[in-house]
Amino acid sequence: MSRRPYVAANWKMNKTASEADEFLDSFLPSQSADGPEVVLCPPWLALERVAGRCAGTPVRVAAQNMFYEDSGAFTGEVSAPMLLDIGVDGAVLGHSERRQFFGESDESLALKVPKAIEAGLEPILCVGESRAERESNDTEAVLSHQVLTDLAEVHSDDLGKVVIAYEPVWAIGTGLVATPEQAQEACEFIRNLLRTRDSERAGQVRILYGGSVKPDNAGELMALPDIDGALVGGAALDPADFGAIVAASSAG
Repeated sequence: MSRRPYVAANWKMNKTASEADEFLDSFLPSQSADGPEVVLCPPWLALERVAGRCAGTPVRVAAQNMFYEDSGAFTGEVSAPMLLDIGVDGAVLGHSERRQFFGESDESLALKVPKAIEAGLEPILCVGESRAERESNDTEAVLSHQVLTDLAEVHSDDLGKVVIAYEPVWAIGTGLVATPEQAQEACEFIRNLLRTRDSERAGQVRILYGGSVKPDNAGELMALPDIDGALVGGAALDPADFGAIVAASSAG
């Protein structure tokens, strides 16, 4: 099944609104509707600015998190209606840094993912194992728990609306990269998990690799049969580097 390549830039806690403008000045003119699907994920205070500037362009915008209630006494949280109101298209959910530093749980994600779909936002669900878990040969057990728990309340008809990012935690910001064999093996395992839910829609789900993706390794990774793109961190902060990764996805 043909799946359109998908490349997302996770800026994390980087770039002020004015710095985001500088990035867009350089990056947006090079983007074409004929290329891969490109998504920028700015921090909260740049989100509305980036969404406004990307409106009418081929580039889409996602938040770095989202709460599962529409409103209420949830200090510091942002809801799906708030994101939709400023033109946001999706939300990164369950990034390993959210899990590690802010206590994000699979039980919480089991509420967030279907809420995003219900609201019309595209969830980019992040899953992946730590170095200790890989060294203990627990990668498949970890991925099984995360994927099946986080998607438990997603109707099978909606599986194709989810983007999944496999991000081995030991490769994020470390300079380490999963070998092509390791990356393909994990992403194929994730797709096979989805097939236990719905074999047809499992083929529609785009699975990304995330973890020290750079211009010089992006093409090889994204040419693999079960890797449909990348969730890019550090290299996404530079418009030339991120543009090169987008181009590598097109070539793949």
